[in-house]
Amino acid sequence: MSARLLDPAAVAASFRAELRAEVSARPEPVTLLGLLPAGHPPSETYAAYTRTGCEDVGIRFELRTVTPDDAENVVRRAGEDRGVHGILVYYPVGARDADRWLRELVDPRKDVEGLHSFWARCLYENRRFLDDGHRKKAILPCTPLAIVKLLEAAGAGGARSPRPLQGVKACVFNRSEIVGLPLAAMLANDGAEVVSFDLDGERLFEPDEDGHRSHPVGVSRAEALARADVVVTGVPSRDFPLVQGSEIKEGAICLSFSTLRNFADDVVERASVLVPRVGPMTVTMALRNTLRLHDQQRAGR
Repeated sequence: MSARLLDPAAVAASFRAELRAEVSARPEPVTLLGLLPAGHPPSETYAAYTRTGCEDVGIRFELRTVTPDDAENVVRRAGEDRGVHGILVYYPVGARDADRWLRELVDPRKDVEGLHSFWARCLYENRRFLDDGHRKKAILPCTPLAIVKLLEAAGAGGARSPRPLQGVKACVFNRSEIVGLPLAAMLANDGAEVVSFDLDGERLFEPDEDGHRSHPVGVSRAEALARADVVVTGVPSRDFPLVQGSEIKEGAICLSFSTLRNFADDVVERASVLVPRVGPMTVTMALRNTLRLHDQQRAGR
């Protein structure tokens, strides 16, 4: 058995075709503003990919360089600018606490990354729409959403339903506020049972009638990997013990969003699908969120 390699760029292309058609049908241009700290190469690369994605689908992209000292004022002015429909901040801009505050200053009506507490509350309460008519969808964070879409393309879960991942067991290595934590919640909201690992220990995320619940759990890495249908890793450390092929369940779907290697080479001998990166889909979900926010602005949310 040899795993099928799933190229996120190919999956993103189908979404971008839909976005291109949406943009061309709009009576006014849609503008996404990127705020980039100087001297951070990964952010500069992400910004370059964003520009390419915007050009591909027809969204206007403006990029401004910010410093920790002026970032707050720039974010506030962008929130008031009616010509800006989406704001994307390329973190980190400053210290961790300062960046957390900056995320709160981004107007949620323009928060393309879905990181404001308004959107976080929607996610953790499993509130998927803002209106009773189910016309205005809540914004989900870009990278976790990209991962969910890639897992779907890889064959995780069953037919479309409120709980498409019902019965799926997942193992996630990363519980950051930006990716790992919301991802675990999103998977559990969709019906999966998720064991989440980070330096603070293990937590179990499991579905309930309101969406999900989570609590500490005494499950070892070996136990979680042996029964996981889906393994997601995002550990940016060279000290992380690579996930070995011998550790995973036969036929598991494996996905990495880390900038560093997280899977051993022999994983392809037992996995059914390997998704080696997420980047193109993250950008595409940011563009998708931009159009949803534009729709909500036009509807007067």
